[in-house]
Amino acid sequence: MIARRIEGVRSRIACAAQRSGRNPDEVSLLAVTKTVRPGIIAEAVEAGQLLFGENYAQEAGDKIPSLARLHPGLIWHFIGHLQTNKAGLALELFDCIETLDNVKLAEALDRRAKAADKRLPVLIQVNIGEDPGKSGVSPGLLPDFLTRLADFSNLDISGLMTITPLSDNPEDARCWFRSLRELRDKTARETGIFLRDLSMGMSHDFELAVEEGATIVRVGSEIFGPRGHDHV
Repeated sequence: MIARRIEGVRSRIACAAQRSGRNPDEVSLLAVTKTVRPGIIAEAVEAGQLLFGENYAQEAGDKIPSLARLHPGLIWHFIGHLQTNKAGLALELFDCIETLDNVKLAEALDRRAKAADKRLPVLIQVNIGEDPGKSGVSPGLLPDFLTRLADFSNLDISGLMTITPLSDNPEDARCWFRSLRELRDKTARETGIFLRDLSMGMSHDFELAVEEGATIVRVGSEIFGPRGHDHV
């Protein structure tokens, strides 16, 4: 069942990319495994899925080490709100942090990365809808934030991530996806800093995100079923 769902999501990604004149290979599927049992994740790995995302460092700490033996190419992204005091644990577990949104966290991650002699890929979380209930850098403050991050030599700033405002109509997210892409392109023109990745779109709207330029889509329930069911 998991393999069939992954195949279906990949097919939908490919169709969305083709509709917008993009190469489907430009888009990575990140399988969101929050609350998903390791045995079910193993089914996804067997189906060829290697990129995964977790929302909570503590939960990930109980899963990731036990899953490492399944495949040497597993890649884990942290996609939840990261507290500064969990920076060390996150660095040990994850290959990329998608939710960098403040200088204090950047400083903690950079310090830990230096101590471990590694470079850490990060994405900047942008609060594209300026929703007071969501984390992220305000779009207007992105250039200044990038300037401040230049001091952290062990962080590899590779893109932007966003969570769009809630809506019952998935089509409402399209304008926010487009806004993030335009913000990325405008920032590149003004600062000379090109941010390759755009992590945007989830189970209910990932096809729209692909049409608007996503390079990473974060899909959970379309692969593993609704939260709280037999996958937990």
